[in-house]
Amino acid sequence: MKFSYLRVLPLLGALTLLAGCSSLNPFASSGPKPADLVDIKPSVDLRAVWKTSIGKSGPYVFHPAVAGDSVYAAAMNGDVARFEDGRAVWRADADTDLAAGVGSDGRLAVVVSVEGVAIAYEAATGVERWRVPVGAEVLAPPAVNDELVVVRTSDHRLIALSSSDGARRWVYQRSNPPLALRSFAGVVLEGGVALAGFPGGKMVAVNVSNGSAVWELNVASPRGATELERVADVAGTPVISRREVCAVTYQGRAACFDGSNGNSLWARDFSSSVGMDRDTRFAVITDDRDAIQALDVYSGASVWKQDALPRRVVSRPLIVGDYVAVGDGQGYVHLLRREDGAFAARDRADSSPITADLRLHGRGFVVQTRGGDIVAYEVR
Repeated sequence: MKFSYLRVLPLLGALTLLAGCSSLNPFASSGPKPADLVDIKPSVDLRAVWKTSIGKSGPYVFHPAVAGDSVYAAAMNGDVARFEDGRAVWRADADTDLAAGVGSDGRLAVVVSVEGVAIAYEAATGVERWRVPVGAEVLAPPAVNDELVVVRTSDHRLIALSSSDGARRWVYQRSNPPLALRSFAGVVLEGGVALAGFPGGKMVAVNVSNGSAVWELNVASPRGATELERVADVAGTPVISRREVCAVTYQGRAACFDGSNGNSLWARDFSSSVGMDRDTRFAVITDDRDAIQALDVYSGASVWKQDALPRRVVSRPLIVGDYVAVGDGQGYVHLLRREDGAFAARDRADSSPITADLRLHGRGFVVQTRGGDIVAYEVR
């Protein structure tokens, strides 16, 4: 099956089992001391062009959503808002605590409550359109297009709702291993399929018209003598560029496939709990030791490695033109040169951790911190 390929942003971040391991758990209150920041000489201007706020994330991860010039954000206390140039176009109160959001296509903005109720707002006005019980916990931002809202439940089901009224269209479910990462990342709607990573190293494309599996790819195979050692879940959103689909797993591999036929292009041993990004030259991954690594997108060969941020709980990377941006557990944003991984600039968005995915926005990107600050950056 062929896709209409767009660059996709973000899928699978914080975790489930190892609550005491701070390298996997962004909410751990104790753990190894983060490495001190090395002094850098900025070679580019990383400028915060606007800053605003929403409520705190609490024990959840709230990824912002970008559609056109608008940034949509939500918080655990039920606040939902649309911002343009740092100004709130509208704010809404969901009247319930939230666990996931926001997903938006520029027409609809959707969040999910801690009780598992999906709530949809008109993206233009903030007027509530519908609210529908999903029947399960949802931690990931919904995927939205003009026909469907697809939510990923914490038991790894995909549930499709009608964008117009929230009516259930289909449910996709597959068997999963006993232990899995707790996923705060969502689903990609692209070219007639819903694309998602699953426990056990699987990546699946689901037909959006009926919920049937179009294909299933094996990114990695679980290995080890114990169930804990055999955790090999796809980490972060699978990324699509042209015909290729790429993903990385925890305790497994990074791999790229031909999206038209599922053939493997390359694979290599890797471990990440936050995911990857890619463009036409590089696949960039934050590994489970907080090193950012760039691989050649055609062969998987190593190009560079930036390992000066150990134990700083580094976020999923985002390629921004000639640079790579990441956030860390102390609220810093780091900008690396895409060609060699050298530090190009640094800024502190907030004193609270950046656990949400960074999103492309205008000439730069936007960051949402756990403390509720939303900062739009430009690279000049």
